[in-house]
Amino acid sequence: DGMNVLFIIVDDLRPVLGCYGDKLVKSPNIDQLASQSMVFSNAYAQQAVCAPSRVSFLTGRRPDTTRLYDFYSYWRVHAGNYSTMPQYFKEHGYMTLSVGKVFHPGVSSNYSDDYPYSWSIPPFHPSAEKHENDKTCRGKDGKLYANLVCPVNVTEMPGGTLPDIQSTEEAIHLLKVMKTKRQKFFLAVGYHKPHIPLRYPQEFLKLYPLENITLAPDPWVPKKLPSVAYNPWMDIRQRDDVEALNVSFPYGPLPDDFQRQIRQSYYAAVSYLDVQVGLLLNALDNVGLSNNTIVVFTADHGWSLGEHGEWAKYSNFDVATRVPLMFYVPGMTTSPGSQGARLFPYLDPFSHTGGSAPQGQSKKVVELVSLFPTLAELAGLQVPPACPETSFGVELCTEGTSIVHYFNVSEGKGQEGCDNTERCFNEEPAALSQYPRPADTPQWDSDRPKLKDIRIMGYSLRTTDYRYTLWVQFDPNNFTADFQHVHAGELYMMENDPNQDYNIYNNTSHGWFFKKL
Repeated sequence: DGMNVLFIIVDDLRPVLGCYGDKLVKSPNIDQLASQSMVFSNAYAQQAVCAPSRVSFLTGRRPDTTRLYDFYSYWRVHAGNYSTMPQYFKEHGYMTLSVGKVFHPGVSSNYSDDYPYSWSIPPFHPSAEKHENDKTCRGKDGKLYANLVCPVNVTEMPGGTLPDIQSTEEAIHLLKVMKTKRQKFFLAVGYHKPHIPLRYPQEFLKLYPLENITLAPDPWVPKKLPSVAYNPWMDIRQRDDVEALNVSFPYGPLPDDFQRQIRQSYYAAVSYLDVQVGLLLNALDNVGLSNNTIVVFTADHGWSLGEHGEWAKYSNFDVATRVPLMFYVPGMTTSPGSQGARLFPYLDPFSHTGGSAPQGQSKKVVELVSLFPTLAELAGLQVPPACPETSFGVELCTEGTSIVHYFNVSEGKGQEGCDNTERCFNEEPAALSQYPRPADTPQWDSDRPKLKDIRIMGYSLRTTDYRYTLWVQFDPNNFTADFQHVHAGELYMMENDPNQDYNIYNNTSHGWFFKKL
């Protein structure tokens, strides 16, 4: 009894997907999942970098509570012994399994992906992962480089494979084992692409002829962007092909043709990912588990593709914080009449045309920190209690709220019911993200400052109508932000500035509107 959970988490995937209205991308398998799912078109990560975001949504706590803003501490030691979402399922009789990149590897998950707390058996990591940053990209001169743009011939790769291919194979194997054992499971599958390097099977380039690839709609640094808000994309500059371009630090733009190549390869990597997801969901069908398994699909954060003259994550803009988020729940989100039918036949992106619309779509602003309570509720487990104001000593609680009540409410029916009065007050839902900086101007470590070097924290609030960001003084010794000491501010009105190019913070009277914020 009870539903299984298949939790698919993708590294650095912004919602460039057909089901999110992208006209260029070929993502038929993810779109097919969306056609049986509740899709959230306004979902946001709590910090646009891997380890802090993952620890946040896996514990259901915000970065100020995990105290992880970089990669160098383990929350159970450094902040509090917080239960994780997989741990909670494990304690409720689930076999919990981790494949690929779920927790960020290294000290931030105790060099063990938080095993044995979170997982029933040691997590699986693909052997090809260790070659991700090797020189495996063939240049025009025939030599091998560690490039950013890296389409490859898979047969020439070490082991003749790539990490995500191995992760799909392992996940499919585990699904078969779970079916045979009739064991209730929580299986997390973490895909690496489209994280850099953009290393993927070269045939996917054929889907995206370069002449169809445009630049970002706003490829310049906005005039009124505070310098503290800018991320100088150091990780990209360090790749061989970008380094060879000798671009000036920090604002020097990449050449247009190279911008197009990055965008082309990002899309190609998304289609390669789509194939992996398609094979995995097809296997779920094949072993007969798609009628009693909840499927969640999301990403740890987005990725800039040249917007605002920026690349990579490391910022508070929508392009870095917004993620795809969809839930397939058998009997709840499925279209009537689909019971017993094959829900997820594999679709080949090279031949499949025509998209499919999401089964249900919500424009409500939601946060990844709400995944834990939401999945608990969908699986019929008791929803973890809301955290008190300070919760360092509380092992099980969540700073998110279950979003299940958004599932069956058709848009525009007025205010939904709200059981948690504290959070209610007719407040419109908002998403909070944050990003640390070492200084007011771009530095070599602006993208990824170590805790001891953080001097400023950018707290960002996103509602349907606006994004409002304050960059305030921050003391890393006692983890306090001083909102009396504002270094810079940003305000973007979504209705007439959807790309967040025109900061009106300084030309808005700071009266009632800012008090409300």
